[in-house]
Amino acid sequence: MKFLVDMPLSPLLAVWHRENSHDADHVSSVGLHKAKDHHIIEAARQQNRIIITADLDFPQLLAISRAADPGVILFRGGNYSDEQMLQLLKRVLENYPENKLEHAITVVDKVRIRHCPLPIESPIFSAAVRRSGRAERNPTSFTIIQPIRL
Repeated sequence: MKFLVDMPLSPLLAVWHRENSHDADHVSSVGLHKAKDHHIIEAARQQNRIIITADLDFPQLLAISRAADPGVILFRGGNYSDEQMLQLLKRVLENYPENKLEHAITVVDKVRIRHCPLPIESPIFSAAVRRSGRAERNPTSFTIIQPIRL
């Protein structure tokens, strides 16, 4: 798997991925530490990387653009120690194969993991599609797995 770890998160996440046979970079190590979010999305897309972040802008940009990639793993719900973040990330990787993470927003907090396939279709857009006679590509849905214990 290939990952791009965003600025709000520790570079240790990228180190851990590399130690576990994943291809991972922190944005600070590839010259993207001051890049706008849409540039980071484009870099991840071109390199087939999954973005790991705590920044809510990434899911919003993907939803607005109805993009099918890159995948995003979004940490929510407060501050995490590096160890807590690694434990939660391990949990995500145990529950979702690469092909599911590459085309989804996966939201992780201290209680649960939610998984929403991309592209995200809004109910308004879906209604317009139904009226036009074209088939819906991917209705928005979240899959929630069991609670997390840290």
